[in-house]
Amino acid sequence: MDKKKELKSFQNLLEIMDELREKCPWDKEQTLDSLRYLTIEETYELSDAILEKNLEEVKKELGDLMLHIVFYSKIGSEKKAFDIADVLDSISEKLIFRHPHIFGDEEANDARAVLDNWEKIKLKEGKKSVLEGVPKSLPPLVKAIRIQEKVRGVGFDWEESHQVLDKVFEELNEFKTEIVNKSNKEKIESEFGDLLFSLVNYARFIEINPEDALERTNKKFIKRFQFLEKKSNEIGKSLKDMTLSEMDKIWEEAKKEE
Repeated sequence: MDKKKELKSFQNLLEIMDELREKCPWDKEQTLDSLRYLTIEETYELSDAILEKNLEEVKKELGDLMLHIVFYSKIGSEKKAFDIADVLDSISEKLIFRHPHIFGDEEANDARAVLDNWEKIKLKEGKKSVLEGVPKSLPPLVKAIRIQEKVRGVGFDWEESHQVLDKVFEELNEFKTEIVNKSNKEKIESEFGDLLFSLVNYARFIEINPEDALERTNKKFIKRFQFLEKKSNEIGKSLKDMTLSEMDKIWEEAKKEE
């Protein structure tokens, strides 16, 4: 690891940002608000690259995100609110404070102990609730994961995975009951939400990221469906004119191709 090279590359990016902000019409117009949705998009592109295990794309997407961090910091400095040094100092201070097992006298022998300590430390920082750190704008599935991780950090959790699986079946039965009873949509939706939440919880216990799992299934479905479209094209038949049996036969072909 060449620290001088890294610092020089970072300095180069900062200088390019200064130049762009001063001379480029598009860059001059950007604000914290206008960059926000672009940053979200870049984050999802990074997520895609990671799921696809494409390290070249991961590198490129990290560069895009780094640009955004530098861009926000530049705007912050123009507002005399903060600059890139403040941003870096802030995260350095937080890392030192939240790792007393490295920079202090605390002990943490595994990753779980570290996470548990973090939640306790955050409460010492003045937070009234461990759930304050969960962003309101997170997608619901990601939010469920973070909520469960947060409360586990202060001891609010199941002891064994089989207890969580039992809860999944309990919620499934409650969901089925509301359907059988032809309850209103609000009650059915509420039970469906409880079922999803319990599934997310079980996934956490067996060390599966439910969002990654669902996204892989999305990609798998897209691939198989596009195979189906391609094959129907080759035989000169529209999907609308095919029977479910015909489509299922090609679907099984798609699964074998994988």
